[in-house]
Amino acid sequence: MKESESHDNCRRIMKKIAFATCEKYPQLTEDDRLVMEPLRHLGIEVSPLIWDSADSQSQNPGSIVIRSCWDYHFRPRQFLRWIKQMERRGAALWNPARVVEWNLDKIYLRDLKQQGVATPETVWLERNARADLQTVLEEQGWQKAVVKPLISATAFRTWVTSPETAKSEQSAFVKVLSETGAMAQRFVDEVRSRGEWSLIFFGGKYSHAVLKKPRVGDFRVQEEFGGQAESVAPAATLIEQAQHIVALIPERLLFARVDAVEVDGRLWLMELELIEPALFLNRDALAPRRFAEAIASLC
Repeated sequence: MKESESHDNCRRIMKKIAFATCEKYPQLTEDDRLVMEPLRHLGIEVSPLIWDSADSQSQNPGSIVIRSCWDYHFRPRQFLRWIKQMERRGAALWNPARVVEWNLDKIYLRDLKQQGVATPETVWLERNARADLQTVLEEQGWQKAVVKPLISATAFRTWVTSPETAKSEQSAFVKVLSETGAMAQRFVDEVRSRGEWSLIFFGGKYSHAVLKKPRVGDFRVQEEFGGQAESVAPAATLIEQAQHIVALIPERLLFARVDAVEVDGRLWLMELELIEPALFLNRDALAPRRFAEAIASLC
């Protein structure tokens, strides 16, 4: 058989999957593109799929890996409808639709706390709840707290509040309550002093980690706000704790990112990212291959 014919046969047997993304990243993020070549070596070809595009309504991809759908929190109901629509069409979703729906609302943190996971002290306020932010802080005795929407990403509408500023922030608080509901969380000083870990798992197994630190004077660790991420190897005890958190999810996971702060040797969970987290594939030379192998085992 000629070399060109052999190459054509290989192309014909390539399995095709979709990486779901958003309009801002029509060709995926630089980080996600790192996994494309390892996947090709495993016989899998990746095509971007903008989740809210006309193409996504007409195509029926066999497997969809949810990646950079980083605008879903602006239209969460539409995003969930799309997820369920893809599931009805028979697409294999990773992570699964039930996981996405559960993880979409930050109240999942309350579920995990009830299972013994350490989290910061939190007041949960449902959508359209009537509450006064200053009163919430006074009742809890907090001098500093973080306010977050229950559906949010990349620190969207998230801010630090205090008894001195809460009154002037009441209108913003009411807006968050009316849209998604809110959580008020006691501020964890270790976010600034020690940073926030992101421990990344593929197929339920630990892959790598980064330690994220905010810029001076801020609390947000995301790079969009001046935060920096370092490739740091966490202690084995921290990996074990993160592994325990991931193992609490009964569904099979393709990926998980445990965002947590170390307090006196224990991880305090800030977020368990199961929908579309950045995976920091560029911070570990073997991470793209690990991710590709995890995808190949499921798709």
